[in-house]
Amino acid sequence: MSDGTPVVVAKRVDSGEDADLSEISDLARAAGYDVVATRSQSRTEDAAYHFGEGKAAELARAVAETGAAAVVVDNRLGPYQTYNIGGKLPTGVEVIDRFTLILEIFGQRANARKAQLQVELAELRYELPRAEAKASLAKRDERPGFMGLGEYDESRERDIKAQISRIQQELDDIADKEESRRERRRESGFDLVALAGYTNAGKSTLMRRLADDLDVGENEGLHPDLDPTAESEDRLFTTLGTTTRRADTGTRDVLLTDTVGFVSDLPHWLVESFESTLDSVYRADLVLLVVDASESVEAMRDKLVTCHDTLYERNEAPIVTVLNKIDRVDGPELERKRAALDALAPNPVAVSGLTGESVGELTDRIEAELPAWREERLLLPLADGAMSLVSWLYDHGNVEREEYTGEEVVVEFSARPAIVEQARSKAAEVRAPAGETESAD
Repeated sequence: MSDGTPVVVAKRVDSGEDADLSEISDLARAAGYDVVATRSQSRTEDAAYHFGEGKAAELARAVAETGAAAVVVDNRLGPYQTYNIGGKLPTGVEVIDRFTLILEIFGQRANARKAQLQVELAELRYELPRAEAKASLAKRDERPGFMGLGEYDESRERDIKAQISRIQQELDDIADKEESRRERRRESGFDLVALAGYTNAGKSTLMRRLADDLDVGENEGLHPDLDPTAESEDRLFTTLGTTTRRADTGTRDVLLTDTVGFVSDLPHWLVESFESTLDSVYRADLVLLVVDASESVEAMRDKLVTCHDTLYERNEAPIVTVLNKIDRVDGPELERKRAALDALAPNPVAVSGLTGESVGELTDRIEAELPAWREERLLLPLADGAMSLVSWLYDHGNVEREEYTGEEVVVEFSARPAIVEQARSKAAEVRAPAGETESAD
């Protein structure tokens, strides 16, 4: 649909709360819709219509007055609620709930095979209970073609389950390959840092800032999957899959991955559908949790809670909160926000990905928070194998001292523990059997 299609946006909140329709309106526009009217209601959820039946009738009047082709609801609607609201609307007007809308955006942005599979999996998981509801309605001789799912076919549920199983297997295979790639990169001396955060927090802009001093072409041989750019646009869900670039933080060799933005109130099945993409965050050595510091304290708090909820169960890495977009915030306001959010974001780093302000502080923090390197001292005989090993150490760690004494070379370096073990093994191959590795541990 989309492409300028007019829609009415609606939202229900619990009694006593104020409805904020800004995010759902932005989501609708991100999908290509034209928001022509908004409606909200503060009340407890109605089992039949989600809204009150009177508000559903009001939505129908708004559609008639504006010529809208759909109603976008910023809530999670059950199959029967969707059906009942649709029954109040003019014929042909679609009901799109929050998750259908997000899936539509994902579908528009999914270019890579993995992203396409994840979107398809989420769509099927969303469709399954609706297919079951449609079957129930069909058996009662109700309207079987509601929600655009077509006529009732009792084999549809089995087909959906079979498709889910097939896609999940393919995604599992992709995840296994990506995990192997992560381990190879660690064995090559790279630290893996992931950018996470609410959608439109400026992750992609920050990534470009951190990586702008390096030509990605340098990585093509070792890392053919690295993408040269991450889009930086002021719209929701610019990044759907993952984009990885090499970042210069000083001493360490860092691969930085930008991932899909988080969004609030997502059901578990939608998060699980993107598990393969989120593994880039869960399995990183360090997570940079990016927050838009130009927003209100309340909005920042809500979005931080959403991010921590998404990361809580599976994340294995330490988290550093990054307050981004400080070019839009004055000093006193920034300090007030720091203090208000201290419990959720202790000791954050404040930067501007756009201007580069304080990015040096962030790179220092990245180096400080990454898993500690081990120091090692190797005594090697002067030989071709020794020179190759020294060159390898420069590529995979930080060589602090290289001294040639007569027939020997002394190399002092620091590196990931796995690299140190590899260095010891390589040293044993080039040294005389009686030689020893001197450790500074």
